Order: sequence, then structure tokens, then C-alpha cells
Amino acid sequence: MLRLLVIEETYVAVRETSALCTDEAVDGLSATIECEQPQPDLYKFVGRMNIYVNQEIKASSLGPDNLLLKGATLKNTRKIYGVAVYTGMETKMALNYQGKSQKRSAVEKSINAFLIVYLSILVSKASICTALKYIWQSNPGNDEPWYNEKTRKERESFKILKIFTDFLSFMVLFNFIIPVSMYVTVEMQKFLGSFFIAWDKDMYDEDIKEGALVNTSDLNEELGQVEYVFTDKTGTLTENTMEFIECCIDGYKYKDSGDELTVTDSAGVFGKASKDREELFLRALCLCHTVQLKEESQCDGPIALSENKCSYICSSPDEIALVNGAKKYGFTYMGTENDFMKVKNQNNELEIYQLLHVLNFDPVRRRMSVLVKTSAGKILLFCKGADSSVFHRVARDEVDRIKVHVEQNALDGYRTLCVACKELSQEEYEKVNKHLTEAKMALQDRDEKLARVFDDIEDDMHLLGATAVEDRLQEQAAETIEALHAAGMKVWVLTGDKMETAKSTCYACRLFQNNTELLELTTKNLEEFERREDRLQELLLEYHRKLVQDAPKIKGSSKGSWSEHQDYGLIIDGSTLSLILNSNCSSSHYKIIFLAICQKCTAVLCCRMAPLQKAQIVKMVKNTKGNPITLSVGDGANDVSMILEAHVGIGIKGKEGRQASRNSDYAVPKFKHLKKLLLVHGHLYYVRIAHLVQYFFYKNLCFILPQFLYQFFCGFSQQPLYDAAYLTMYNICFTSLPILAYSLLEQHISIETLIANPKLYMRISDNAMLQWLPFLYWTLLGAFQGLVFFFGVYLLFQNPLLDGNGQVFGNWSFGTIVFTTLVFTVTLKLALDTRYWTWMNHLVIWGSLAFYVIFSIFWGGIIWPFLKQQRMYFVFSHMLTSVSVWLAIIILIFVSLYPEILLILLKNLKNASQKKLQLMMPMLVSYKNMENGCVSHMITEEYKLSPLLNSHLYQ
Repeated sequence: MLRLLVIEETYVAVRETSALCTDEAVDGLSATIECEQPQPDLYKFVGRMNIYVNQEIKASSLGPDNLLLKGATLKNTRKIYGVAVYTGMETKMALNYQGKSQKRSAVEKSINAFLIVYLSILVSKASICTALKYIWQSNPGNDEPWYNEKTRKERESFKILKIFTDFLSFMVLFNFIIPVSMYVTVEMQKFLGSFFIAWDKDMYDEDIKEGALVNTSDLNEELGQVEYVFTDKTGTLTENTMEFIECCIDGYKYKDSGDELTVTDSAGVFGKASKDREELFLRALCLCHTVQLKEESQCDGPIALSENKCSYICSSPDEIALVNGAKKYGFTYMGTENDFMKVKNQNNELEIYQLLHVLNFDPVRRRMSVLVKTSAGKILLFCKGADSSVFHRVARDEVDRIKVHVEQNALDGYRTLCVACKELSQEEYEKVNKHLTEAKMALQDRDEKLARVFDDIEDDMHLLGATAVEDRLQEQAAETIEALHAAGMKVWVLTGDKMETAKSTCYACRLFQNNTELLELTTKNLEEFERREDRLQELLLEYHRKLVQDAPKIKGSSKGSWSEHQDYGLIIDGSTLSLILNSNCSSSHYKIIFLAICQKCTAVLCCRMAPLQKAQIVKMVKNTKGNPITLSVGDGANDVSMILEAHVGIGIKGKEGRQASRNSDYAVPKFKHLKKLLLVHGHLYYVRIAHLVQYFFYKNLCFILPQFLYQFFCGFSQQPLYDAAYLTMYNICFTSLPILAYSLLEQHISIETLIANPKLYMRISDNAMLQWLPFLYWTLLGAFQGLVFFFGVYLLFQNPLLDGNGQVFGNWSFGTIVFTTLVFTVTLKLALDTRYWTWMNHLVIWGSLAFYVIFSIFWGGIIWPFLKQQRMYFVFSHMLTSVSVWLAIIILIFVSLYPEILLILLKNLKNASQKKLQLMMPMLVSYKNMENGCVSHMITEEYKLSPLLNSHLYQ
């Protein structure tokens, strides 16, 4: 439901109804509302309220500021009175709802591919057995032995139907090769494993008293496969805590010096602006904003404390910083009451200004203005905005004085705003007021009409100065980006800030290194030419030739490694990106070249980006050849689109609300937590689930291959090798818990090593453990062990006297010996693979083996009344009385595991020699990477991280 606000003391109140503060007053209101048809744009609403007073109609304009969306939280009032404008499926929230795209991990896709292979094996086995059965029965002696002659009905039955029935029987007999229980175990592993992220104390933030949040557990392993990281800047790389640093008034630079503005030496210019200009500049900061003054107890948004237990509250922390900056220099904003703004000046005198109009900020104009009337009757326009949107609206000589300071502040990484003013005569204001009222009352094309009026008003202004606000870099943001680079990930920064500010932040967070050569595709490079498309094509071809065609081919270089060749960084802005992504024919060629350039760059900065463009960038990279895994991280509502578009979306629990964290797959308090989330949790989750998947296919192949081989010795009669209880409980009870515990607790490499050596992340990239070669190894291992189980026991049964009393074992004893060897072998195989032993691993591994033995003894030691056939009665206990069976089981287990044991021994010998070689090697230092007189830690450790010298980490 959308509600129209009519409560006072808020900027979104309708002025004509702000006095209606009681139930009786609202009941006496007679009015109608005209508004546009329902449409999904959350930031657009066009309407008009007609109020009937004494048979007169008084119209009031309604816009997006007069709407409250369902679910919103009141910030500055105890209650509201409102009227429902849209309801049900016509509300903006309902019209904006669309189901999230299904995100499937690379592991799930690999499982499906492997499943097709095993389905083919199943069908092949059933087909082979069916065909061989009828070949074998072509001999009348085999088809109708004297002790089992066919009935007349069986002889006259339809043969094709019988063949199909036999085929289905073999399918049922061999269907256990399909690991259905694996899907249950995988879901349990994902669900239970996600708690380890939420419980991680290293990702708990003391400031907000919150830790990591897992919104979906289906993508845990995808955290270990990320190739591209797309991150927002403000609030993600930076703290989004704005602090007023300095300002420039009439070309003179001022900095904070106690309680007053102090002019500093700037570009060889000494002196200061006049007192009147200083005060006018500070008054502009106090008046040109949407900040409100509220008691601290009423606030639940971004606030800044002021005197008398009150605080400034605003949707933008920039505006709070500017108001606090003016307060620091003697001009204090005292709040707004009944459209009158109060300011206390440096002499502690209260100045009152009537607020006539607010020209709200929008991303197209990129500026905001207010029209105020002084107590002396002067009408003033104060405007603040980005330099690119203000400079062309003021005198040229004023721009020249301010521009150098703005550019320098941007290079220093500060967020800059320019401040201008203009005085209007009464006649000019009446004309402006008329046009504004007409535009606001329009129900058709209101935005376009308002834009034209704003454009006329915000012209021929006088530039007062500029402000510099610092958004500090988040703690360990630089170290995190450096670690992501070392792990082989490419980091792209997508921001709406201006290029100079974003570039400075990228240098500060080490996205760009000092030796990185920057390539620019910005409006600045194109605006000097008549045909921008031609110049864009020239630049694209030039960069493509430099990075792709003429680049030296480096053999054996690992993905994402920072080698001795030149590193390149790309900077592109939103308008240039629009030319590249345009849907015409030529831009399709631009897009291919642009992607090739981006893939050769170590880092990419996209500035002046709209939210939709951020999503387009992510989609473009996601759909490139090879389908690289992408991750988007942001903290605000403008980042939601790219978070939903990426394979994995990370939300930062920042100061711009919780939209990003609610729409993300995972949410963390700070950007620095991304390091552990990917390098540790992502790495371990992928290794665990990859091993789980391969192990399930392997143990089911070991399980069913003896059953298939047994058909060659039973006339293809669909006779099962194992008892029904063993068939049912193999995957459910005997072998399920050990692999589940392994997939939750295994740490093949310690957490400290994974954090210290980010390059270990590259060893599992590209879904390395679920490629066809590892899958073939596990399949061959399963086939080998299945052959050992069956033919080993078959050779054992060549001795007719397995029992000391001369009795012989039957077919159920044969199957039980095979099954016992199977259960012990696959369980001990998992024990050999375990590197991180806990009490739980010991409990489930040895407990599962003990449970199998105890179950078998009881299952065959009691005559169960609900069973028609007691075929397993005393079979297991009788089997254990034979010394030959004991010896055979031990030998078969050893033979089955011998390849694994031999492989482990060879790797340990190799690692021991490599450790000795590593201790003898001198420290390798690249003086090219000396920074500030200190050797880069990443370079000195390079030799330690080579696959040759550190392969022991994976053993």
C-alpha cells in the first residue's frame, strides 16, 4: 500500500493539510486526488490534490516525496494520517516484484554432467545383461533346464514384452549406481555448512553488533570459484562517513583551524575572500540541503549529534557533513518550522529565512537548489552540485579561480561540490513561482516541464566556492584487494562518483599500482572530436593492438598472476559505456573489442555509472566465453541490480539501509571480511563438496560393479548379490555419516595458511576438482576396487573347504563377504583422505564400521517374524568363524587401497625433499617491487607459493 502523508513536521507533508493533526480535523477534510495510472517506477509519482474550502477549490501538487511505500519506517514522527492511493497488485512494490533468477553453482552443473555418464553406464549394463541373457538362453538346456521347465503361458508370451520386462528388471537391479542419496547429503552439507559462516567470530563487527548473514546456502562452493569481483566504492571500499575537510571561497583555500576558517597557501596565491563572501558561502551550506533537526530519541537513520540532545538527520551523509562544516565555522542550522529555516550566525544572532521552493537533486541535473526569502525581503537562490553541472552556469572567470582547487581535491580523493548563488527580483520570482506551480500541477510530462523550469532558474549564477568532503577508506580495504588480486581475481570498481575522486580511491586501496599504466575511455577523451563514435573506435583499436595483438605471449603464466610484464588499468565512464553497449550493429563490434581489452587489464574502474549500467557490466562479463564466475558487492539500493545479476551477490551492512544485504546471497559487515569469506570459506566449501560428489559416484560404482559381474555367474537371472537390507542401508546408514562429517569439518589446509597465501585459491579455480580428468580417476579407482572385491572373493571360493567342519558357503555368504570388504574399503578410503581429524570424524568413521558389524550380527542372528524368507539367518556369524574369510577381507582391503597408500607415500617423499630444497634456497627479492624502501611481502613470498615448492600443502 502507498500512503499519502498529511502530517506536519516533515518535508513530505502536503503543505495545505499540515495543520490537520487530529482525527476530527482529518474527518472534516473534503478533497479529491487525481494521479497517474499505476506504474513500477519507485521514484516517480505524478498527482494532484484538490481541496474544497468554502466552495472554492485549492489544488496542491503531489510528487514522489509525498508517497510512503508499504513497509517503510517512520523516522521523525510518532504517527501519520494518510490515504491509500494504490492497493493490491497495483502498488509499486507489487509491480516491481519479479522472481530472482535461478542461481546454479558450477558444482551442480558438474553433478548433472556426471549423472548423465552414470545413467549411460546404467543403461549400458542393463542392455548388455538383457542381450546376454537371451544369447545364453538360446541354448535349450540353459533356457529350460529339467528342473525348471516353462509353463505353456510362459512359452506363448509375447517375446518383445518379455525382453522389455527383463530390461526394466536389470535397470531396477543396477539403479543403485545412481547416487540419489547424494542430493540429500549435498543439501544437508550446504545448509549445515552455512552456519559456519554466520558463526565466524572474525566476521563479527563490534560497531554494528552484527556478523555475517547467509541468505542462501546453495552457493557456498561458488565462493571458491570467483574470477571477477565487481565492487561499489562509496560505503563499500569507503566508510561512507563523511567529514568536512576544507573549502574554497572565491579561489582562496580554507581549512579547519579551531573554530574559524583559516586561509592557506594555495597555488602561490595569498590573501582571503571578503567577509561578506565568506558568510554568504557558509549561509549557502546552512540553507541548501534537506537536513532535518530532530531529537535524538526520534532518530533511526543517519544522524550527526548537535547541541541540546538533538541531531541532524538526512538521507545523504554528505549533506550532514556540510552542515556540520558550516557549524564548525560559526553558522549553525537550527532547523525548519512552518517553512521557515533558522540559522544562528557567528555573532549568535538568529537569522530566519522563508523556504519558498526546493529544487530537489536528481541524477540528470546532478545538483539541487533552494529558493529562500530573507527577513529583509531579498529572494536568493542557493545551488550546490557537481562541478560538471555547475561550471557552465556561472561566469567563466569565476570558474577559473575555483577549478584548480576542485581538481586538486578530486586527485586527493575528496568528494567535491560547487556552491553558487543568485539574487532574484520580485518580478523574476513571481514569474519563476508561476512556472514552477504550473509544472508541479501538470499531470502529463511533469518531469520534463520541471526540468525545463529548473534549467531556466539555475542559470546566470555566481560561483561562491567549493567544498571537499572526505569519505575515509575502510579498514584493511587495500589489503583485501591486494589479496584478491593475488588469488587470481580481477577487481572492477563500479561507482557513480567522478573520475578523479574514484581514481584516487583506487590508488589508495591499491587497485592501481604505481607502475600501472592507465588507459582512459571517458567523455573527456571524446568530446574534442565531432564524431565521438569514430574517436571511440580509434581508441578501442589502439588499446586492443597494445594489449592484445602486440602483447608478448607468456608461457605457463598462471591466471591473474602479476608477472614482470606491464600492468594495465582501464578507466571508463557511463556515457562512453552507453556508446559501447548501444544495441546498434557497430557497437556490437565495440563490445567485443572492449571485452578483450578489459580481460587483459589487471583492474578496471567504471565511474559515473547508473545502477542499470552496473548490472549491464556484470551481465556482459558473465556471458563472455568460458562463463567466468562473477561476484558483486555493494551496500546501497543502487547496487541491488548488479548484486542480483552476478553469480554471487554480497551485501555490505552499511549506512545506506539494508536493501543490498536483503537482496544479496551473503551479507558481511565490512569489505575486509570478503577476504576470509572467499579465501577460507569459499576454498574449503568447494574442496569439501567436490570431494563429496566424487566420493559418492565412486562408492556407488564400487557397490554395483560386483552386482553386474555376478550376473555372468547366475545365468543373467536378475539374482541380487546383496541382501535387500544391505541394498537399502548402504547409502543411508553404513556410508552416509562419514562423508557428511568430512564435508563439514575437513580442512586440508589450515585457515592461517589459506589467509597468508592467497595464491592457493587459484589451485581450485575453474572447477578444478570436478573436471573430467579427476572424475575419470575416481571412476577408474571405483572400477578397480569393484573388480578386486568380486574376483578376490571369487578366488577365495575356489577353495571348497572354507569352514573347518567341511561345510561350504552359499551365494548369500559370497555377497556378504563382498559387501563387508566394500563397506570397510570405502570408509577407510575416506579416512585416508581426511587431513583434519576431530572427535566427530573418529566417532562417525569407526562408529559406522562398528554399526555395520553389530547390525549384521543381529540381522542374521534372529529369526524375524515379518520376513517370509530367512535367507540371511546366521550367515554373517558363520562367515566370521572362518579364518580364511578374515584373512581374505584384510588382504582385499589392502589390495584395494594399495594404489592410494602408494600415492600418499610417494607424495610424502617428494614433499620431504622439496622442504629440504626450500630451506637451502636463498630469499628471492625483486627490487622492481621495492616500495618506500621496503620489500613487498607478496614478492618475497613468491617462491614459497609456487606449485612445485608448496604442493605439500594439499597433501
